[in-house]
Amino acid sequence: MANVITERFRLSRRTFLGSIGLPPLAAMFNSTGTAYAAGTPVETRFVLWFNGNGIPEKYWIPAETGASYEITPCLAPLAPFRNDFHVISGLDNPAARLPGPGNDHHRSMSALMTGTQFTGRGAAGASIDQAIAAKIGGDSRFRSLQIGVSQESFGESIQRNMSWAGYDRALPPEMIPHKLFDRLFGKREEGWVKRKRSILDAVRQDAAALESKLGAEDKQRVDEHLSAVRDLERAIAGLPPEYARVDPPDTEVDLKDWPRISRLQSDLLVRALATRQTRVASYMLTKCQGLSRFPWLGYTAARHHDYTHRDGKAPGADGPDGQRILRDICKWHVEEFAYLMGKLKATPEGDRTLLDNTTLVYVHEHAEANDHKNNGLALLVAGQTGKLVAGAHTKATGTIGDLYLTVADELVGAKLGKFPTASRKVPGLIG
Repeated sequence: MANVITERFRLSRRTFLGSIGLPPLAAMFNSTGTAYAAGTPVETRFVLWFNGNGIPEKYWIPAETGASYEITPCLAPLAPFRNDFHVISGLDNPAARLPGPGNDHHRSMSALMTGTQFTGRGAAGASIDQAIAAKIGGDSRFRSLQIGVSQESFGESIQRNMSWAGYDRALPPEMIPHKLFDRLFGKREEGWVKRKRSILDAVRQDAAALESKLGAEDKQRVDEHLSAVRDLERAIAGLPPEYARVDPPDTEVDLKDWPRISRLQSDLLVRALATRQTRVASYMLTKCQGLSRFPWLGYTAARHHDYTHRDGKAPGADGPDGQRILRDICKWHVEEFAYLMGKLKATPEGDRTLLDNTTLVYVHEHAEANDHKNNGLALLVAGQTGKLVAGAHTKATGTIGDLYLTVADELVGAKLGKFPTASRKVPGLIG
């Protein structure tokens, strides 16, 4: 916190500014910024991030362990945040090898998210984000948010969804920024659609009345928050008309603007977390077994899944060129994750930042993509400063369930006590 609170005015952390909400303000916290003014601890948050199709291990996983590891080409966008995340490799996903229906992507995805096997239609249990939401999400406006970017509709429910409420009960990600904005900030009026009015018009008087009671630092934060919402409003209203819909399943379409959509979705997620509308979210940047192209990277000759297999379907995919293309694709994935981390770190919350109070887990359904590896998984755990041992790479033993249970109980404070395939905590992760 930039300044210790000296003014007498205190504001409840539950105060909302209409449908816009409020960011963390100094007036909500005690004099040191370590807890809310009423003595309530600052809430922890949890974000589960997913990219499909696995990784090229030699470009993604550091060769060294411990704090002196060298950042790999795929992880290079995270270099500025080195002390905010932990690389873990070597985890097993045993439920992916249980006998049953589906291909390796079906089975791995179900096991990755829920620790349970693929049913033939979906997952056989609740995903880790929903298990955590059941423990800590009940006091929020939204128990959890499911956010997506890729609008491709290839495959079955298990490939298109990462959050599961229970047996075969998918929670689809919201892929349309227009709809996510409406859900967070209220239904747009006709005047807003035509960009003649702003969603902020409804709260201007209340904002002015509130700001008259706030100190200079908090006035600036409220102004910055309203400006950020207005910028999002303008950016979403300026999207091409076709971005306001999802095409039917038989449509073959490549979204040309994924980076643009991803940044909008990340900005909306940060606003939702900052205004305490939710404590739990899942973020599906690409689909499981995704068939996207990447024109912004210059890769349009084949689809993502083709590049993951050295079978000749993609130009150069059966040699070093294919691995380098996968490197570039996975580096873009990490760039988007780094963008979200940067936005969280730039949001003050008491004497810390929103990133300090958020745990993020970054996963894929496979390790080495060509082999459909469901053991030796590599992932990231980020945020939660003060508890997470950051700035290190650990080659771990154990399962993805062990990792989830460690994160849920020791970092998030959800106290699950158990999760499928979990039998012990992952050592070296918690300080």
